[in-house]
Amino acid sequence: MYNLLNDLSIVEVSSFVASPTAGLYCAQMGAEVIRVDHKAGGLDYDRFMLTEQGRSLSWENLNRAKKSLALDLRSAEGRELCVELAAKTGQCITNLPEKSFLSHAAMKAARTEKVGQDDMISVRIMGWHDGRQAMDFTVNAASGYPLMTGPDDWDADSAPPVNQIMPAWDFITGAYCSFALLAALRHRDTSGEGSEMRVPLGDVAIGTLANSGAMAEMLYRGGDRERLGNAIWGAFGRDFHSRDGKRFMVAALTAKQWAGLIEAFDLVEGIAKLEAELGVDFSSGDEPRFTHRQRLFALFQGVAGALDYSELERRMSAKGCTFERYRTAFEAANDPVLIDQNPLFGPAPANPSGFDYPATRSFANMPERDAGDPAPAPYLGQHSEEILAEKLGLSSGAIGKLIDEGTVALSDKSEKDI
Repeated sequence: MYNLLNDLSIVEVSSFVASPTAGLYCAQMGAEVIRVDHKAGGLDYDRFMLTEQGRSLSWENLNRAKKSLALDLRSAEGRELCVELAAKTGQCITNLPEKSFLSHAAMKAARTEKVGQDDMISVRIMGWHDGRQAMDFTVNAASGYPLMTGPDDWDADSAPPVNQIMPAWDFITGAYCSFALLAALRHRDTSGEGSEMRVPLGDVAIGTLANSGAMAEMLYRGGDRERLGNAIWGAFGRDFHSRDGKRFMVAALTAKQWAGLIEAFDLVEGIAKLEAELGVDFSSGDEPRFTHRQRLFALFQGVAGALDYSELERRMSAKGCTFERYRTAFEAANDPVLIDQNPLFGPAPANPSGFDYPATRSFANMPERDAGDPAPAPYLGQHSEEILAEKLGLSSGAIGKLIDEGTVALSDKSEKDI
């Protein structure tokens, strides 16, 4: 964990994936991120899969390096404490609805009253821009991508959609919200102005479709793109399988990648013959390689199917090719190159689940700085007393009264771990 943001405190009131991701990325850069949950846990606190102790592995990993405050968010007093904390902190990430108790207007008014500053920053993750609810898998359905995905021999009129298993829009949205928060902070530093930022998950999906050029492409062609199986759109690349049954992906988008690949597969002569037959120059760019991809795929698969993967790997590595073997997620989690030898991962911290496994540092690697070890996720309510005392200035007696009344909860460590 780098300490680039160690002078920044952020209140996060969130659940599921996108909003916690935004806080996680800030925490991994050194920010103090205070996650506020209902005292029994947020909607994602028991999200599958659970360990034998009832701990969510998803929650544990999306909330590393954060502090936890547990409040009765169904009570007026608990909600008031949450708004006051956000207001005094000055910046909040949330996916609660704008018309909830944690509206920007409520936080802004409280900051003006409690701090005397009209500079509240909020970043709010929404569903759709018009207020409709959405989740990653529903905005993905609307984006068009699932109907571009699947084997290339499927019938276009009757083939089913293919959903992606990773909630990519959630993670992209979380990353974008981290960026949006830092942009708002920079603006406040120069202007003294606060900002209300709303980031609809659906806009991230459809906006990405537009930014990639795919929306313009569909409008220009006047129809949909064909399914390509595992081929790369507009370039040369696909999965192949070796004689010993290993599947691997190759990509050749540059002249250097293409030259290395045909040398590794010993296809210089075969490619030259095909170029002569078709009247094209495959080294000239993506267009001829993509247009005639099926003929090229047959040549490359002919070689791949005659060799074991170890030999193919040796050849492709020697020629600097861009390739990778397919792994199951379990294989990836146990791969020494991906995990053990990767500085992204550090020693297992004291995970609330009690399960030891590698944890990530920041994705950004700064060679001249010590990244430090990954920090654990908190127990729910682990920092309740500390936050109320340090951030809101409450006395121990006042905090004790809130605990006795059930407005504040302390660490749930003993509840799940005895």
